[in-house]
Amino acid sequence: MPRKGRKIIYPSYFDSRLSRSEGRRVPRSLAVRKPTLQDVVSALRYLSLEYEVEEKHRPSRWYRFEGRVKVVYQGSKEELLKKVAEVIRRSRK
Repeated sequence: MPRKGRKIIYPSYFDSRLSRSEGRRVPRSLAVRKPTLQDVVSALRYLSLEYEVEEKHRPSRWYRFEGRVKVVYQGSKEELLKKVAEVIRRSRK
């Protein structure tokens, strides 16, 4: 996987129970309750993006294992997170 254009995504970015200061990165209107690594992987697969799953934890939430995904994406990270959040939200309905 090329290093350039690689973005790291944690499932907690999409958790509606977290505040922005606690680590949520998308608007609450796009967030879901208890997102999983599998939700993120399914959304990336749906978007046809190249990704790699890693068994790591988020440094700010070291006490909670959630995994992370490295994604090859040339746009901004915020744009990517909104696209992934929309797919996860639609799949939960």
